[in-house]
Parts: sequence; structure tokens; C-alpha cells
Amino acid sequence: MIDAYEDPGTPDTRGGWAYLAWLVRCQPWRSAAGAVLASVWMVLLAVAPYLLSKAVDDGLEPGDAAALAGWTTALFAVGALNAWVSIMRHRTMTRVRMDAYFRTTKVVVGHAARLGATLSRGVGSGEVVTIGVGDVHTIAGSLTVVGPGVGSIVVYVFVAGLLLSVSPLLAAVVLLGMPVVAVLVGPLMARLQSTEAEYRERQGVLTARIGDLAGGLRVLNGLGGKGLFSDAFDRDSQRLRAQGYRVGSVTSWMQALGVGLPTLFLAVVTWLAARLAAQGELTVGELVSVYGYVAVLVGPVAFLVDMGYQLSRGVVAARRVVRLLRVEPEPDTGTAEAPAEPAVLHDPASGVRVAPGRLTALVGARHAEVTALVDRLGRYGPTDVTWGGVRLDALPLDRVRAAILVADNEADLFAGSLREVVAGRREPSAADIARAVRAAAADDIVQGLPEGLDSPVTAQGRSLSGGQRQRVRLVRALLADPEVLLAVEPTSALDAHTEAVVARRLRAARAGRTTVVTTTSPLLLDHAETVHYLVDGKVAATGRHDDLLRREPGYRALVARDADDDEGRDATDGGDGENAHDAGSSKRTGRTDPADPADPADPADPAEAAEAAEAAEAADGILGPSTAEPDESDAEEALR
Repeated sequence: MIDAYEDPGTPDTRGGWAYLAWLVRCQPWRSAAGAVLASVWMVLLAVAPYLLSKAVDDGLEPGDAAALAGWTTALFAVGALNAWVSIMRHRTMTRVRMDAYFRTTKVVVGHAARLGATLSRGVGSGEVVTIGVGDVHTIAGSLTVVGPGVGSIVVYVFVAGLLLSVSPLLAAVVLLGMPVVAVLVGPLMARLQSTEAEYRERQGVLTARIGDLAGGLRVLNGLGGKGLFSDAFDRDSQRLRAQGYRVGSVTSWMQALGVGLPTLFLAVVTWLAARLAAQGELTVGELVSVYGYVAVLVGPVAFLVDMGYQLSRGVVAARRVVRLLRVEPEPDTGTAEAPAEPAVLHDPASGVRVAPGRLTALVGARHAEVTALVDRLGRYGPTDVTWGGVRLDALPLDRVRAAILVADNEADLFAGSLREVVAGRREPSAADIARAVRAAAADDIVQGLPEGLDSPVTAQGRSLSGGQRQRVRLVRALLADPEVLLAVEPTSALDAHTEAVVARRLRAARAGRTTVVTTTSPLLLDHAETVHYLVDGKVAATGRHDDLLRREPGYRALVARDADDDEGRDATDGGDGENAHDAGSSKRTGRTDPADPADPADPADPAEAAEAAEAAEAADGILGPSTAEPDESDAEEALR
């Protein structure tokens, strides 16, 4: 069986059948052993009726006790030997299936890791989950055909040969039975593949929506969209159920044929043998042996029908794996040298120029356009961006990833201790962690956890609040200390007081390093050294925050609009628990309540509190008074 650290090999991605054949070729000796053991096991099952007929004809009917004892002993020995062969067959085939399971898992996980950011653009999350949860099991199960599948064919031919010595008519009936089974089951296999493929597609889509629902329930509650999403999910579930019924209909026919055909087969052959015995053409022992042969064949025939079902499902699952494996990672053909010193990042498509060593903010009415710009600056997709005059796509990708970090506000958080979560693959010192934690205003998170940095954090940080998760992500980004940090909405889930502290500390922590943030928050924009105002994805104005507020009505309206939207939402949100108060409204207008206990960043630091209050008052004067109530939680995450 494949070792945990062994190279799984290069899969054959020409199609589902080719992939299944590759899994067999990866373990040729084990597959051959499984086929041989299964064939011997089934042949020995067919030998038992032959020995029984000899015991009847040579011992029981003439009254020869010695012959009867001899054939009985042989029958016992064959049974004992077959029991051992059956155990070895089962062990071998279990290893075959486990090898296929783990090899497919390693291939899929390895390819997903190589794809990186390309994975989410090329394959839906539900597709990946469905492959990992169900398809690998189906593929592994279909390889059972290697053992008992081959053995069924071998014993079928063997029994036909034995019957030929008894009666050519019976042998002909047995040999004609297989084409009849193929004619009846073949069309059902093709139909099963098509219906199963469509079912798997719908299942993948629904699985992705379940993940979205689990991660965004608070958002849906805050926006009042839970009912709409529930209705859409209900419709998709009904369509999936209807498709499942269609799959079940075909499956039930195949399973019925798997039981009914062998029984009918047994009845026909037994009836013919009985007529031949009545006519004196068969002895009693031969009649017994014919019945035994046909009874033995019931298992292989039923198994072959079931294997048709398993192979049909296995091919569908293998095609899904192949489709994932065909997604190619971003080409990495760059050989140019990266700038030796901090240099300008320039995006010709938007006109954005990011000066080195400065805190730059990107502001746009359409989040998708700003995010697309960040993706180009970080080389996550096709890009014409230059860094120090050198195109990013002309540089080796690993060099770009080491120098430019895109820190998304919804980036994955993996399970582990808080120290492991923020450290990533690095081993930062305690002093580095302390500086990053302070810069992200995450002191209270560490102090509030029972074991501090060694406290466990669940996957995606579900044990933390929205604001805490965002600050943990910021700590991780600061510890990475990239040459260029591109932070997407790094403070969107924080209250005004905490955001004011983060804004000041972020600029200080990244002093001399290139930092780009996307935001519409006046508290963060006020600390930016350069602000690019984007309209339709292009730079409409550049300057400092206060300068743009004076001379750009569109910019001023954009920064104020989110505050107005949140106030309106706050007025209609009353009484819904943590969503009753829209903290986002207070945050974006810059207002804060000195007595607000929500998510304090550093309550013991009067200087920082005073600075946060000043920033809040400044923004208040620019945007006008707010009617939002004091922050009580990280409910702004739900409302965003």
C-alpha cells in the first residue's frame, strides 16, 4: 500500500476509464494476486459440486464406504483450503482498495496545493468537497472488479467446461447466459452514468451553498436575506432529490436484475437438467452436480451485474477527479530578476502607482473592481503590472509570492494553537509575535484566551468573533513581513475605537515598507500617505484623504454613503440580538463612545484613547453627526 510520504505518481488524465486503469497499474503485483486468489476461490467453490457428485455416484449409490469416505475427505480439504484462500483474497483486495483511496487522495490534495489561487477560479468549493467526501470512496470500491470481477469470469468459463462434459446442451445455455446479461444490463449502465454524473454536479453545487450558508448565516440574518437564501436552497434541494430519485430508479433496476437474472438462470438450467435426468441421460450424481454448478454461478453472475453498477459510478467519480487534475496552475515561466531595492508597483490598466515605503489606500465604489486591481498587483491572474519597470509575470512566481503578500479579510484560518495560526510556516520569535499582536490591536484576544497564544483555535477561527478573526489575520500578515503588503479591507469588522488604534499602529509597524489597503473608512484613510480614488476601475483622483474630501464630491459621497446606509439599516434592525446595533455605522462615521466596552484594543492606554477620540471627532466633523447607537459587539461583520 502507498506510503504516506511516497510519490503517488503521475495520473492518467485522459478520462475516467484511463484513471481507473492507472490505479491498477500502480499496484500490478497486488492486483494480479487479487485476481488469482479470487479466481482460485471461485473455482474451488465450483469444485465442491463435482466432488459431491463423485461421492454420490462412486460411493453412496453403489454402497462403497471407502470411496464415499475418500470423496468426503477431499471435499473437506477443498473447503478448508478455500477458507484460507478467501481470507487472503479479502486482505489483498482490501489493500488494493486502500491503495487506490490514499493514492487518489494524495494526488488530489497535491494538485490542489500546486494550483494555489487557481483552484478557486477553476473548480468550485463544492466540487472539491464532493470529491474528498464521496468520490474517492466510490473509486476505491470500483476496483473490486480487479479481484472477484476477474474471478467471476474465470469460474463462469470453468463451470461451462465442466458442464460440457455432462451435457453440451446445458453448457450452451450457460455460455449464452452471459450475452443475455450484457444485453439487459448494458443500457442501464450507460443511463446510470449519465444520471449519476448530473446528480454529482447538482450535489457539488448544493454542497458549496451549504458551506456558504454555514459561513455567512450571521450576514444573512443581518441583511434580512435568510428567507430568500432558504427558499433558493429549498428549490435546489428539491431538484437534487428529484435527480436522486432518477438515479435510484436506474439503480433499483440493476439491483433487481442482479437478483432476478441469476435466479431465473438457476431455474432454467435446473429444469433442463431434471428433464435430462428423467430421460436417463444424466445420473443422479450428475444432476446434483449440475444443480451445484448453477448454484455456484448465481454468485458470480450477481456479482458481475453489481460490478457493472460499481464501475459505472466509479467512472463518473473518476471523471470528476480527472476534471480537477486537468486544471492547470498559473504558468511560471518568469526568469527576470526582481528589483534589488524597493520599487514602484504600477498597474497600467487602472493607472495606480504604488510608491515604495508608503501606506497607500485604494478607494472604489465597486468592491469587485478594487479586488480585481489587488489581484493584478499580487499576480493572481493575468496582469500587466510592473514592479520597478519589470513585469510581474516575467518574474519567477515563488519570488513574487515571497515579496508580495495579498492579505484578504476572509483568508482561511487553519485549526491549531493561536501561535501556530499566526506563525504559519515560519518560526517567529516571541518578540516578533508580541510586536505583531500589538500592531494589530490583538492584545485583548491573547489575554482573553485561557492559555494565551497556546490556546486552540478552531478551523476558520469559528471560536472567535468576526473582529477577532480579522485581527488574527492581520497579525499573521504582519508576521510574514513582506516587502509589499496588499491588505483587503483589513479593518472592516472592527469598531471605531479599535480601528483607530489599528490604523495608527499599522502605519508605524510598516514604516519604510510598502503597504496597500483597500477601504472606505475615514479612520484608516486619514493615516494613508496616498489615496487613489477609483471610478470604473481607473484612477479618477490621487491625493491625501482630507484633500480628496475637499475637491472630489464623488469621493466624499462614497466615504459618507456607507455610513448613511448603515444608519438606515440600524433603524430597521432593532431587536435582533447582536444585529440590533449596527457598529459599522459608528465605525465609518468615526463616532465612538468613550464608555463603549466593545472589543477594547488597549483600555489602559490613555494616549491611544485620546488619539482615537480625536480621530473620531475629526471624521465626525467631516461626515456630520451620526444617530447610530454605541457598539456592543462585532455585529458589523454580519451587516457587511
